[in-house]
Amino acid sequence: MPAAMLLMFPGLEAQLLDATAMARLRGCVDLAETGALPDVDEVSDAEVVVSGWGCPPLDAGRLDRLPSLRLVAHAAGTVRGLVTDELWERGITVTSAAAANAVPVAEFTFAAIVMVGKDVFGIRDRHRNARGTSVVVDHGAIGNRGLRIGIIGASTIGRLVIDRLRTLDVEVVVSDPYLDADGAAALGVRAVDLDELLATSDVVSVHAPALPGTRHLLDADALGRMRDGAWLLNTARGSLVDAAALEAELVSGRLSALIDTPEPEPLPEASPLYDLPNVVLTPHIAGSLGNEVGRLGELAVTEVERFVAGQPPLHPVTQADLDRIA
Repeated sequence: MPAAMLLMFPGLEAQLLDATAMARLRGCVDLAETGALPDVDEVSDAEVVVSGWGCPPLDAGRLDRLPSLRLVAHAAGTVRGLVTDELWERGITVTSAAAANAVPVAEFTFAAIVMVGKDVFGIRDRHRNARGTSVVVDHGAIGNRGLRIGIIGASTIGRLVIDRLRTLDVEVVVSDPYLDADGAAALGVRAVDLDELLATSDVVSVHAPALPGTRHLLDADALGRMRDGAWLLNTARGSLVDAAALEAELVSGRLSALIDTPEPEPLPEASPLYDLPNVVLTPHIAGSLGNEVGRLGELAVTEVERFVAGQPPLHPVTQADLDRIA
């Protein structure tokens, strides 16, 4: 069996790899007994690295101490923190568990869309304040039936959200420069430009990658095109939205927002967003947490099993991919 090692924060392996996953891993590789390592301190004959949060950049110096390395199976989402030019130049296969991490984000987003359509957060506040007396529910302005949901980014997460939205009686439109009409039709949605999506959607959900070209994708002009009373959901990255422009729209009450990933993160203590009734803030919880983390480890183990069996990876990442993925 090929030699393997773990590169991640010490103790993280217990969260990523339960007894079953660890047994699978040990069943296909000779895993070093040193546990999770924060770095590569000496020469290793490892052909396989299972990495996770805390893995250092695999630069020339570290790769020189891993001369046999052929596969990095990353048990987390983005690989940007560990890949280097030297890694690509040596032809080492890299895989990501981003597809596994996408599942809870899509679940969270779907739940949020349902709840904002039912005005759950507003009713919660009014019900709390009413203390048992009658709470007024505006039946003319509540419900999900017939809403238009705008998805920015037909990413892995965006596509999972679209799939879940098929269970609702809603219209879904998508804006993504890499999605054409045929691709949208295959997803059962309609491709539109960003301006139309913003101007016509009741709920706008952001699922684009954080790249230099997408910074402040939603600037003051873009936010100004959103219809009065619309909701903005951001479970992607705060850099996609101009924070000052969004704050102005939210303070005015024209828009509402559910923000899981603000900019800066966390928001400063003095931010007015903490107290606005039309804002729901969560502390970056949409992604894998708790018992959800095990999905990432299981996918990484699957990639290792396929590598050992001579099968192609399910979720490879190439250097060219970094121009369009998170």
